[in-house]
Amino acid sequence: MATTKKLDRRTKIKYRVRKRVQGTAEKPRLSVFRSNKAIYAQLIDDLAGKTLASASSFALGSGEKKLTKTEMAREVGKEVAGKAKSAGIETVVFDRNGYLYHGRVKSLAEGAREGGLKF
Repeated sequence: MATTKKLDRRTKIKYRVRKRVQGTAEKPRLSVFRSNKAIYAQLIDDLAGKTLASASSFALGSGEKKLTKTEMAREVGKEVAGKAKSAGIETVVFDRNGYLYHGRVKSLAEGAREGGLKF
């Protein structure tokens, strides 16, 4: 399978970030995955290898009004923050997963902060 330069670059950044960022049960890792159509967020305990909470733009549904992808990312951030609060999690470490911190990734992070997560 041939990979592109862009994917190789993101993979190298991802591994470089993951060397330093590790989630625990008290302070899980907020991992972001961005596809062309959707955005996903997971709270991960790396020590136990478990996902504590997750949210995606598919799970939110279309609703009555049409949202842009950036607005949808903010809503996903708020939803994952709500699930974290109900699980008793207040602080997380943010893992942008090799993506640049702007656009949808930044919007998701801001939504999670609005929802009450600290990072």
